[in-house]
Amino acid sequence: MPEPSASTGTPAGRAAPVVTPTRVIAGLCLVAPFVAMLWVGSYAKVEPTLIGIPFFYWYQMLWVLISTVLTMVAYKLVQREQRLRKGGASR
Repeated sequence: MPEPSASTGTPAGRAAPVVTPTRVIAGLCLVAPFVAMLWVGSYAKVEPTLIGIPFFYWYQMLWVLISTVLTMVAYKLVQREQRLRKGGASR
């Protein structure tokens, strides 16, 4: 196992994790559904109903779809950033 370097504390030969704006946006995309679902007071009600379904239920089902889209966006952002980093490093 490589020894940690004295200056960064990371193993020798490895770059320290980098916080970039793209990764921050990806993180926010992943955190948003948790915040929305943990804030129960915002959706703990019956009205407005959607085709007879109380708000409490359809709101949560809507977040299933929103979470899927946000996860896909986060994945694509990180994937694109990694591709650009590898392409930029070889030039």
